[in-house]
Amino acid sequence: MNQIKTLTLAKLAASLAIVTGFAGNALAQTAPAVKATMPVAATAAAADMTDGEIKKVDKSTKKITIKHGDIKSLDMPGMTMVFQVKDPVMLDMVKAGDKVKFKAEKADGAIVVTEMQIAK
Repeated sequence: MNQIKTLTLAKLAASLAIVTGFAGNALAQTAPAVKATMPVAATAAAADMTDGEIKKVDKSTKKITIKHGDIKSLDMPGMTMVFQVKDPVMLDMVKAGDKVKFKAEKADGAIVVTEMQIAK
């Protein structure tokens, strides 16, 4: 009789493992799709932003010098360079030494910082 109980418990355990495995696989297959939709928008927005460090702010010429990483949207490697700014108000937001995230675009033959935020 103990052998029958042991065999029955073994079958029950195997059945639970199979059912749990199928449920786990089904959840694993659907969960990433749900997770992927949430961060994709945030990741896409973050991918447009480039990390940088402010080296100089020149309000008289409305330019800013930034040591930056690769600017993927412009296919530009990391370097230190002078940028124009779309809105001179951006120059009041930062000072030399600040870490920032920024977007830059080509406009009228120049590369212009169009968005900037203090990095957290």
